[in-house]
Amino acid sequence: MTNATTPPKLAKKRKTTATTKKKKPPSPAKKRKTTATTTPQQSSPILSLPYDLLFNCLARVSRLYYPTLSLVSKSFRSLLASPELYRARSLLGRTESCLYVCIGGFPDCRWFTLCRKPDGLLTSGYTCTRATSSGYVLAAVPSPQDPDKRDPVFPGLVVVGSNIYNIAPRSPLTHNFSHTISILDCCSHTWHDAPCLQMKMTTFSASVLDQKIYVAGCCKDGDSNSYKNLMEVFDTKTQTWDPKPIPCSETFGGLFCNTACLDGKFHVMRDYDVVAYNSKEGRWDRVEKQIGRYIYSKSYCEIHNVLYSCDHGNIVWYDTEARDWRELKGLVGLPEFPSDKKGIRLADYGGKMAVLWHEEWPFNFYGLRKMIWCAEITLEKRKSGEIWGKVEWFDHVLTISTCEILKVLAATV
Repeated sequence: MTNATTPPKLAKKRKTTATTKKKKPPSPAKKRKTTATTTPQQSSPILSLPYDLLFNCLARVSRLYYPTLSLVSKSFRSLLASPELYRARSLLGRTESCLYVCIGGFPDCRWFTLCRKPDGLLTSGYTCTRATSSGYVLAAVPSPQDPDKRDPVFPGLVVVGSNIYNIAPRSPLTHNFSHTISILDCCSHTWHDAPCLQMKMTTFSASVLDQKIYVAGCCKDGDSNSYKNLMEVFDTKTQTWDPKPIPCSETFGGLFCNTACLDGKFHVMRDYDVVAYNSKEGRWDRVEKQIGRYIYSKSYCEIHNVLYSCDHGNIVWYDTEARDWRELKGLVGLPEFPSDKKGIRLADYGGKMAVLWHEEWPFNFYGLRKMIWCAEITLEKRKSGEIWGKVEWFDHVLTISTCEILKVLAATV
C-alpha cells in the first residue's frame, strides 16, 4: 500500500529499485571481460586521433610543455623532434624562445631546458623538482652530450636561431683548442659538426652579430714563442668561414678576454682594454674603457643592443650616451643575489632577461647540494633614459649536486 503523502511517481521509482536489487550480480568472470573490453577505449583517446589533427595540435602547443608530452609514448617523442613539426610551427608563427642551461660538475656537462611543471615528477630522462609556486622547472634534455666529448666553456657557447654552437677544447688538459665546432640542434636535440677553424687558438671568446659568429683570440706566431691577435668569422647561413683570419694589431690577448656585440660592432674586452671591430669599414678601433668595467666576469649579456652585467648583487647596464654604468631599477621582490658573481648568469630570453643563480646548502657529511634559482625580468626603457625591470616570476627550479652553471642561452624554436 502506498503512503498517501508519497507522490505516485516516487512510489513507482522505489518499486523499480526494489525489483532491481533482486537481480543477481554479474559473475566476476563477466565483470573482468567487460572491463577488459572497455579499458582500451578509455585509456588514451588522444592516441586515436588522426595523425594530421594530432600534428596540427602539437604544432600549436608551447614548447614549455614538450618535455612532459614526450613522456606520453615513443611516437610522441619522435613527432616532437621531427623537422616537419618545427616547419609547421614556423608557418603558423608559433616559434618561441626556449631557455637552455649548460651545467658542469658531472663526469660530462649536462644540458637542461626550462619547462612547465607537470603534475608529478618527470621521468625517462627528465629530472625536475617537485611543486614550485611559479610552475617552472629545469628538465634535463635527453642525451644532448657532444659525442666527441668537447667540453663546453663559457666563451665558446653561442646561439643562432635554433642552433647552439660549441667551440671548445677536446680535452680540458690541453691549452690548444679544437679545430672543429659542434652544433646542438635544439629541435631534435642532436649534435652535428661544423667546418673547422683555420687557426688553433690558445685563448678565445665568441659572440654573434647579424647571424655571423665572430671568434677573437690569440695564437702562436709561427714557430716562435710570441703570440698574435686575430679574429675568424663564421657565416651560419652558408656554414662557411671567411677565407682568411682578420689580424688585429691592438692587444686583447692574455689568459682571458670577453666579447660582446653593440651598435653593430664586435667588442673585445680584457680588463680595461676594449677594442671594437667595424665590419662595414673593416677596421679595429679603441673604444671607451669604461664599457669593460663589469665584463671581467661571466655574469653579463646583451639584450636589444644594451649590455647588462651583475655586480655586488645588483644588475647594471651600460649607457652608451653617458658612457657609464647605471643600476637597473625596479626589481621589486627579487631576492638578494649571492656575493659570489661566479654563480650568476644572465641571458637574453626573447627580449626579456633570464637570471640564474645558485645557493649551497649541506646535503650530508660528504658534500653540498645546490639549489638553482631562476628569474624572468621584463625590461622597459623610459623617457627619462632609465631602464626599469619588472620581475615576472622567480623560483627554485632545480636541486642538484655540486656543479657550475656554465652558460644560459635562449634558442628560437
